[in-house]
Amino acid sequence: MDIRYASHPNEVKQFDTERLQAEFQIQSLFTENQVTLVYSHVDRFIIGGVLPTTQTLQLEADTKEMAADYFLERREIGIINVGARGTITVDGTAYTMDSKDCIYIGLGSKEISFASDDAANPAKFYFNSTPAHTTYPTVKVAISEATPAHLGSINTSNERTIYKYIHLDGVQSCQLVMGMTLLKPGNMWNTMPSHTHNRRSEVYFYFDMPEDAVVFHMMGEPQQTRHVVMRNEQAVISPSWSIHSGVGTNNYTFIWGMAGENQMFNDMDAVAMQDLK
Repeated sequence: MDIRYASHPNEVKQFDTERLQAEFQIQSLFTENQVTLVYSHVDRFIIGGVLPTTQTLQLEADTKEMAADYFLERREIGIINVGARGTITVDGTAYTMDSKDCIYIGLGSKEISFASDDAANPAKFYFNSTPAHTTYPTVKVAISEATPAHLGSINTSNERTIYKYIHLDGVQSCQLVMGMTLLKPGNMWNTMPSHTHNRRSEVYFYFDMPEDAVVFHMMGEPQQTRHVVMRNEQAVISPSWSIHSGVGTNNYTFIWGMAGENQMFNDMDAVAMQDLK
């Protein structure tokens, strides 16, 4: 398990590109027949990726770092399939997961496994996990069952569709909020005008990008912005004091996960365009 510690904004002002990447960017999440885990001390997120091809993979606790007998002993998890069809089995119950389907698994579930239908065209399971204090039921939500919200305009290069999966008016959780944003062709910007939310942190995972495409992900305090160059299937951690916006060389999709003091999607502190520096 890769461990990432929290950083003070005054310190981040001095970071060069390599240090920004080391602290906030997760460059590789999918290795064949492995479970990849990154533990962030920012709201104690665990960010992970699972790529089963020829094997069924188990989600197990890192007993040294988590001090737990099983992964969800004190946690909850949201998982979205960003690959081809696969299966997630939770305590003996199998859930078929098509591309962009989501599943929430609550505190106390002990045995979680991942498999692909076709090893040559495997599923890719991306997840966010946060601490939990109450058990909520396991719920699968297909993308066809999620209510889309259409926002933005081609005039501002941010016409997009937002799918909320785990949120106050959807799948219930202790603190995890999770969803996905699809930019329409010809649109490149996300979350601009930007915002912060001092009561919650956030993780972005960018995917559905061509091999030669990049997203310039903006982060930092509104008056001390920095950027991190993101490529396909990479994630970036956004502390509560940081903006989180991006502009790509073409359209893309990203998964957002939030945790912290509340689950209110609209709890944010807007940053006026003239105040960005």
